[in-house]
Amino acid sequence: MTSQNNVLKGVFLVALGATTYGMLATFVKMAYSEGYTTAEVTTSQFIYGIAGILLINLFQRIKNKNQTVKATPKNIFSLMLAGTSLGMTSLFYYLAVKYIPVSIGIVLLMQTVWMGVLLEMILEKKLPSKQKVIAVFIVLFGTVLATNIINNDITLDWRGLVWGILAAASFTTTMFTANSVATEISSAQRSLYMLLGGSIIVFSFALATQQTPFNLEIFLKWGIVVSLFGTIIPPMLMNLGFPLTGIGLGSIVSALELPVSVMMAFVLLHEKVIFSQWVGIVLIILAIIIMNVNFNRKK
Repeated sequence: MTSQNNVLKGVFLVALGATTYGMLATFVKMAYSEGYTTAEVTTSQFIYGIAGILLINLFQRIKNKNQTVKATPKNIFSLMLAGTSLGMTSLFYYLAVKYIPVSIGIVLLMQTVWMGVLLEMILEKKLPSKQKVIAVFIVLFGTVLATNIINNDITLDWRGLVWGILAAASFTTTMFTANSVATEISSAQRSLYMLLGGSIIVFSFALATQQTPFNLEIFLKWGIVVSLFGTIIPPMLMNLGFPLTGIGLGSIVSALELPVSVMMAFVLLHEKVIFSQWVGIVLIILAIIIMNVNFNRKK
C-alpha cells in the first residue's frame, strides 16, 4: 500500500510539474504583447532562476549540516557545459513562439520523442525496437495534424518552424545530459551549475541582440512568473516525482504538458485550435505511452 501511495504521489508531482511548464509559453507570449524582448524575458528568467536555486542549495546545506556531497571542479565544468543546451532550449523555444502560435510551438518541442530515439540509436549503435519505430511514425503523423500544415489557408512563419525544431534538438540534448552528467551530487547543485552554463548562452544572446535600453520592469512582472513556471517549480517537482514513478510512467504523465500548453493558448491568447489539431495532440501523447509502456514491460 505504501508503494502504491508513493507512485500516486510521484504521479501528482510529475503532473503538477508538467502542467506548470505547459503554461510557460503563454506567459512568454503575453510578455511579448507588452513590448518585452526575448533577451529581456530570458535574462530575467535565468537571473531569478539562479537566485532561487541558490536559496534551495543553501537551505539543503543547512538542513543536512554541510554533509552533502560537494561538486568537484570536473563536475562543475561538465554540468555547465551540459547547461549550455538548457540556455539554447529557452532561447530557441521563446524565439519560436514569437513567430508562430504557442499551440504549434509546443508540438514542435515535442519532436524530442523521435529525436531522442535517433540520438539513442547513434549513441548505442543499435536499431530501435519496433515499438519505438511505430511511436516515431505516430508522432510524425500527429505533428502533421497538430500543426495543421495540410490546411492551405494556414501559412506558418518559417522562422518559427526553424526555431521550434532547434528548440526540440537542444531539449533532446538537455534530457540526455541531465540524466547522465554528475549524477552523484544533489539535484539542486546540478540544477544550479546547469543554469549557470545556460546563463552564459542567454546573457551572450542579450548582449548581441538587445538594441534598445534593457527594460528593468520585466523583473517586477514577467521575470518572476517565467522563472517560477520555467526554471524553479517544474525541475523541482520532476526531480521529486520521477524517482517515485520511474522513467516510463513519469514520461507518460509529463506528456500532460502538451494539452495544457494548447489549452492555455486557447483560453488566454484566443488561439484557434481545430478538431484535427486535437487529434494530432492525442496521437503524440499516444506515441509517448506506446514507447514507455513497452519500456516498462521489458524492464
